[in-house]
Amino acid sequence: MKALGSRLLRVFSSIGTSCTLLILLGLLTWLGTLEQVDHGLYEVQKKYFESFFLVHQAGPIPIPLPGANLVMCLLFVNLIIGGIVRLRIHGPTVGVLVTHVGILMLLGAGFVKMYHADEGHVTLFEGQQATHFESYYRWELVVGEPLPDGRVREHVARQEQFADALGATPKRIEVPGLPLALEVRHYQANTRPQQKGPMFEVDVPVVDGLFLRERPLQKEAETNIAGLYVAVLGTADGSRRDGLVWGAQSAPWTVQVGGKTYAIDLRHERYALPFTLALEDFEKIDHPGTGMPKSFSSDVQVTEGPSARDLTISMNEPLRSGGLVIYQASWGPSTARPGDPLFSTFAVVRNPADQYPLYACIVIALGMLLHFSRKLIRHVRLEARRA
Repeated sequence: MKALGSRLLRVFSSIGTSCTLLILLGLLTWLGTLEQVDHGLYEVQKKYFESFFLVHQAGPIPIPLPGANLVMCLLFVNLIIGGIVRLRIHGPTVGVLVTHVGILMLLGAGFVKMYHADEGHVTLFEGQQATHFESYYRWELVVGEPLPDGRVREHVARQEQFADALGATPKRIEVPGLPLALEVRHYQANTRPQQKGPMFEVDVPVVDGLFLRERPLQKEAETNIAGLYVAVLGTADGSRRDGLVWGAQSAPWTVQVGGKTYAIDLRHERYALPFTLALEDFEKIDHPGTGMPKSFSSDVQVTEGPSARDLTISMNEPLRSGGLVIYQASWGPSTARPGDPLFSTFAVVRNPADQYPLYACIVIALGMLLHFSRKLIRHVRLEARRA
């Protein structure tokens, strides 16, 4: 048993293992890049880089491969065992040790971003403000409960709670504190509501003459609009009301339970901003003689509690505040004529490891400086002796 442990330790700490893992990362990056010709970035990222295992189709031949997530985990272990634990620490290896620590920090930043970051966007016309931003891809099912003071309390079910309700078998979602529960089924990642005609049959329920017609997934995942069938079950009176909700519907579906009216909505997942973001002015500068934008920027006001500050967000100058990074992403509408109101779209990222790559690169640079400075000094001394 001890011999087996020693053998595994040698394998996981060897340079050969490091080289193999780096080659696999290069291969996955190449295959993922080619895959984007037929599939969008979001789907490719999930398949090749956020997975532990995947099957790559080389024509008609399926090829099982480790996902980049697994490869990076193994590389992390390899660096710890081979680059730190088993490294003989003395003068000549101090720089190597520091460099390995920096690489581990870089890998750690990637893992934190993958599992703990929120990414989305917020779109504002001049004069508008926002207190939340929305995901590009993820959805949430919301039950709006009216309160006596006129406000609405939202009960949210995240995408993981209903995304696997793909068929006719319903999945129950409890709503704590309300006299109702939800049954969801026939979830479709890209769909459109359609009026049922007399000349064709459908294999999904029809509600008030409407059904959800599934559509192929789009290459750009953010253009997919999800939908599903919902049954609202009254837990006190045993009532049942069936409906369908769609991600682009103009208004939530409303239903009465126990004398109160509740709103059921499917929307992109929302994340709260730690401040209020208001767009005061949007400026677009075109290339001379063309309608192509040379640059565009947004003058915004950030309000946190009683204090407010005016800032400018441009293409190369994001706003960093409250643990968020807000980038100037796009604008529109592209068909706007002179004088038409324009909107500004900001990409928003909440990443606890936002500055980790910078710190990791500084540590790596320091380690390489220590290592190669020692080599240089040694070389100069040898040459001096020969002279």
